[in-house]
Amino acid sequence: MSTPVIDALPAVRVNAKAANADALAPDIVSRRPLLQPGEALVRVHAAAVNPSDVKAALGLMPQAVWPRTPGRDFAGTVVEGPAAWIGREVWGSGGDLGITRDGSHAGWLALPVAALRDKPARLSFDEAGSIGVPFVTAYEGFRRSGLPQRGQVVAVMGANGKVGQAAVQLAAMAGATVIAVQRRAGPFEGFACAPVQVVDARSEDVAARVRELSGGRGVDIVYNTVGSPYFEAANQAMAKGATQIFIATVERPVPFDIFTFYRGMHTFVGIDSLALDCVAAAQRIDAMREGFEAGQLRPFPVLPEAVHALADAALAYRRVIGGEDRRVVLRP
Repeated sequence: MSTPVIDALPAVRVNAKAANADALAPDIVSRRPLLQPGEALVRVHAAAVNPSDVKAALGLMPQAVWPRTPGRDFAGTVVEGPAAWIGREVWGSGGDLGITRDGSHAGWLALPVAALRDKPARLSFDEAGSIGVPFVTAYEGFRRSGLPQRGQVVAVMGANGKVGQAAVQLAAMAGATVIAVQRRAGPFEGFACAPVQVVDARSEDVAARVRELSGGRGVDIVYNTVGSPYFEAANQAMAKGATQIFIATVERPVPFDIFTFYRGMHTFVGIDSLALDCVAAAQRIDAMREGFEAGQLRPFPVLPEAVHALADAALAYRRVIGGEDRRVVLRP
C-alpha cells in the first residue's frame, strides 16, 4: 500500500434531515478520510446530483445514516491504495454511497478496492461522473428480466427521463426494436445508436399505438420507469410471455387483472438500485464499459450552466428536486 500525505479537502455534510427543499442547507466542512483495510482513496473530480441524493437529505430514505456526505455517482483519480491502482482514472456508483456510507459530494471518496473500475478514456470526468444511477438502474432492470435480444421489441415508458433514456440506449445497442413512450411530441430527445419509434402519450392511445408498432403482436419487454400511470396500458401492450420492469410509481395500489397476467404468461420485475452497493454497481458498470468505449452508448450532455462548485451544493440539490431536466454535476 502506498501512503502519501493526504490533506483535508471540502465535503458536503448533512447532519439531519431537512424539513423541505427550501430548508436544505448542508454544511461544507474540511475532511481527511481514514481508510479501512481493503479500501482505496479517490480524488473526486465530478459527481452527479441524483434525485435520490436529495431525497435522502430530506429524510425520505429510511436506511440513511446520519450525519453523512451525500452522493452516489463519481469519477476521479485513485491516490491511495494498491500500487497498481495509483494514478488511474475511475468511475462508479452505489446504493450505499451517500446513504449508509459517505458519498461522492466531497474532495475525497473512500471505496472498497473491489469497487474500482477504469473510466472509459473517451468520457470526460463530468460525463463519467453523471452516468451511474440512471444507467445502473436501466441495466439492472434488463439484467433481471433477461437482456434484450435482436428481433425483440422493447417499449420504454417515460423514455424522456434519465433512466428511460438509458434504457432506450441499452435496448438499441442490443439490436432490439425500440419504442419510446413520452409525454411530448417530436423525436426521441436522447441518443440511440439505432432508430427509435416514438409514441406521444398525450395525444395517442399508448397501448393501441404500441401494439400497432409491434405489428399487432405486442412487446417483449416493457421498461416502465413511471409505474402506475402506464401500468394498464403497458399490460395491454405486452406480448405473450412478456416482462414489465418497474423502478418507481406515482400511486402504490393499481388494478391488477390476475386472469390476464397468468393467461399472458407475464412476468413483473421490480428494481431498487439502492440495493446495489458500490461493488455490485461496479459489476454492472463493467458490463456497459465496452458500449461507452465504442460510442454505442453515450453519456448525458453536461452543460456548463448545470455544473456547480461544492460550495453551491444546496442550490444544486434544490435544482434537482425541483425537476431539473439537465444532468446536474458537482465538481468538488
